[in-house]
Amino acid sequence: MNLFRLDSSIRVAGSVSRAVADTVTENWLAAHPNGTVTRRDLVADELPPTAWTDSLAAATTPADQRTPTHLGALSLASTIADEVAAADSLVIATSLYNFGISQHLKAWIDLLITDPRFAPGTQPLVGKQAALIIARGGGYGAGTPREGWDHATPWLIRIFQDVLGAEVTFVAAELTLATTVPSMAELIPLAQESATAAHDLAATTGRAFATKLPV
Repeated sequence: MNLFRLDSSIRVAGSVSRAVADTVTENWLAAHPNGTVTRRDLVADELPPTAWTDSLAAATTPADQRTPTHLGALSLASTIADEVAAADSLVIATSLYNFGISQHLKAWIDLLITDPRFAPGTQPLVGKQAALIIARGGGYGAGTPREGWDHATPWLIRIFQDVLGAEVTFVAAELTLATTVPSMAELIPLAQESATAAHDLAATTGRAFATKLPV
């Protein structure tokens, strides 16, 4: 059995999204100790900034006229598509940056979709589970001053659920900046509650993903 895990937080030590993803992974492995976890860290191993445009250009260039740059981009797109296609379940971990998606994750998704197996309309993840984990420094829930400012979560759900066809579980940890921003100090208890709830859901999700697979 294969779990694919993607991390995109620019933080390593102290990263909330990585910690919650660890909880999913550990609970999945507890049920499948012989399972394989394929990991890609988009910060430690950043994609070339032109990979997406090079892959798009290669697709419209006759095969005998493709440059080494074209071929490299196509090969990279195929590699990341292979990693996702081979997975039984996925864990996608990110943070909210400037109210939107991480540039590293956006680049990966754009490149993934250039592979014919993941082109819009194919829904290659039907029958697979995906945990979307997001860490948000502030509060963006209903009734908060910044309700509707989170533009990353709806987009990610749209891509993985509606475009690619996965069964999505959404796990959010909010107010993660409360311990470092003095003006948010009074929100620390709420931040701790959110973190606990996120890890609880992550653990449940990891076990749930595992029960849908043959042991």
